[in-house]
Amino acid sequence: MKLPNYLVVILLFFVVGCSDYQKALKAEDLGLKNKLAQSLYDQGKYRKAAQLYDQLKTLYRGKPQAERIVFFYANTLLETKNYILAAYEFETFVKAFPKSQKVDEAYFLMAHAYYMVSPNYSLDQTDTYEALDKLQEFINRYPESERMERANAMVQELRIKTEKKGFENAKQFNTIRDYKAAMKALNNFIADNPGTSFREAALFVQFSAASTLAINSVPYKKEDRLKDAKSKFKNFERLYPDSTHMKDAQKLLKDIEKEILTFASN
Repeated sequence: MKLPNYLVVILLFFVVGCSDYQKALKAEDLGLKNKLAQSLYDQGKYRKAAQLYDQLKTLYRGKPQAERIVFFYANTLLETKNYILAAYEFETFVKAFPKSQKVDEAYFLMAHAYYMVSPNYSLDQTDTYEALDKLQEFINRYPESERMERANAMVQELRIKTEKKGFENAKQFNTIRDYKAAMKALNNFIADNPGTSFREAALFVQFSAASTLAINSVPYKKEDRLKDAKSKFKNFERLYPDSTHMKDAQKLLKDIEKEILTFASN
């Protein structure tokens, strides 16, 4: 079966392209490797470009061209979602070429690579804290950078993630009915994250835990715990009078007041 002419042209182009690439990989001509690596990068063929730049960064080590090659190599890794290695290569660039015109961009892209590996809030947040550290370093080093707005937005997003992790961990104690541990954990969470968007929910869960603990307490501890729970409600009401949790909080308050009256009559 005879192939259409346009398919023949495409196949020839593909074969020639692959042939040139394989030749460049094996070639000792650095200029050829460099030229093809840049061409592949410009075409968005980052995986192939990365292989050539990986060779070139070793071959050009200590030479003026190394600065450009290391930067482009790190970028190809970023584009191919090899984030951990990209972060390492950008950090290598920053340390090796501190006076480069690209150093602030490299520092930002290093932080961005760490940002990209930050997992869902329910998982371990070690990579998230690493990303936050790198972003804060970038912000401190380059306060006038044009990338500052993006860096601040990334920091805010990651902080919300770590705060949600902290809140969910603290709330878990309430879920498993360890109310004293829940109250302590939520208190620590609020103290450690004074500006958190989860403060309202944390205070409500803390009040809920205090209420349940008080109502189910042994007699000699009940009075003090009921008073403590009522105090937590008043604090919650003062801070968040229009809270979406207010109806549930008021129901709990009625139970507390009923228990207080019952306790006082005995």
